[in-house]
Amino acid sequence: MPMYKVRSFHGAPGAVRAEQLPTCMYRLQNLHRGPAAAAPPHQEEVDASLLALESRQEEILKRLYELKTAVDGLSKMIQTPDADFDVTNIIQADEYAPLTANAADLDSMLGKDYGALKDIVINANPSQPPLSLLVLHSLLCERYKILSAVHTHSSVKCVPENLLKCFGEQTRKQSRHEYQLGFTLIWKNVPKPQMKFSIQTMCPIEGEGNIARFLFSLFGQKHNAVTSTLIDSWVDTAIFQLKEGSNKEKAAVLRSMNTTLGKTSWLGGNELTVADIVAWCALQQTSSSNAVPANVQKWMKSCENLAPFNSALKLLK
Repeated sequence: MPMYKVRSFHGAPGAVRAEQLPTCMYRLQNLHRGPAAAAPPHQEEVDASLLALESRQEEILKRLYELKTAVDGLSKMIQTPDADFDVTNIIQADEYAPLTANAADLDSMLGKDYGALKDIVINANPSQPPLSLLVLHSLLCERYKILSAVHTHSSVKCVPENLLKCFGEQTRKQSRHEYQLGFTLIWKNVPKPQMKFSIQTMCPIEGEGNIARFLFSLFGQKHNAVTSTLIDSWVDTAIFQLKEGSNKEKAAVLRSMNTTLGKTSWLGGNELTVADIVAWCALQQTSSSNAVPANVQKWMKSCENLAPFNSALKLLK
């Protein structure tokens, strides 16, 4: 019939062409396409962002691994206290060890290379010679085999003869590897003494008091927390008030020293400590040494009866 005649949609195979397919819907990726099939443009962009994210994640994981390795290395250098550790044991226990040490003690304090020479290099200004460091050098020479040397930096034009020979006549009688400690003093135009040590991870130490603490630690003396704090306090007081303070501050320190020395033989108790060395040297380098209380005078004579202090007095003449 001619009316309502509809065209047949079931023609021969392939009659429906691609451009006749509807385009109003979103086209999805073909999940079954072969390896050789080309990905649509937006798929290439997604792959690039995923690759960038994956690369960033790998970099983060690599850095975390490096940090973990560094922390593990540091943890091996720190001794963790036992579970039954009690802080009162530190406060109550006080070991007064004599100023004696041997090669093994020095090796354990300065490093693990037993028998290797450890070098200490100190820069100091000849206009303000660090007397306490020279006293400590003499004390160390009584305990260890020390290879000593004195040099002059180009920043200094003239150094007094007594300072050039502050370590005495140094003649090397043995080969370098037979010494335990190298002690080199360089007269240099620096604002305050500086010390460098042979351990690479160790930061330079500045200030006469701080260097004196380090050098005295080589004797291996052990004190409880209270005594250690008292000694540190006396060292700072000697440097900043007795040596560099005003006349009023110096007088106050002398009164405090006189009271303390009326109860104990030394500033830190019954043993010579770095506090006595630094305080005695500070008094010698100030005008306060001429007018001191009775207990302080007695203490100063006790110091001067020791050979290292007596040798240091010659440098002041």
